[in-house]
Amino acid sequence: MASASPTAATSQSTLPSGPVVFKTIPYAFILPEIICGAWVWILVAATSVSFPLLQGWVMYVSLTSCLISLLLLISYLFGFHRNSNNWKVLDSLYHGATAILYMSAAVLQANATINSEFSFSSPLYYQLNCAASFFAFITTFLYILHAFSNYYQ
Repeated sequence: MASASPTAATSQSTLPSGPVVFKTIPYAFILPEIICGAWVWILVAATSVSFPLLQGWVMYVSLTSCLISLLLLISYLFGFHRNSNNWKVLDSLYHGATAILYMSAAVLQANATINSEFSFSSPLYYQLNCAASFFAFITTFLYILHAFSNYYQ
């Protein structure tokens, strides 16, 4: 006998949409990536930015990746992907490239932190730089986890 509803015969979505995004493993990393990336941005902006070339790159990477991740999260929440396999490729490429960019930003922030220890600025700026370095490496780890978990699915 034929199925009563035509949607029962179609395959289930492989990409989450709605609140299920927060429960599905690779996509559940997006919100912590946004939060930790925002902390990097806020902490670097709170310092005196004594090394504009180094910390400018950190600010650029953290701000753009935070905004793009927010747009990606919104698109998953509202289901803009429409079960297209291109979204999986886009997600993998974005998180892989951002992991590499964030690794470079985290290393540059750590260099700025080491250099700020020996400068004559306030000890508060050194502590803020330490916290920014910590969150930059945490955010890098989250992007790497997301990229690898997306790859292995």
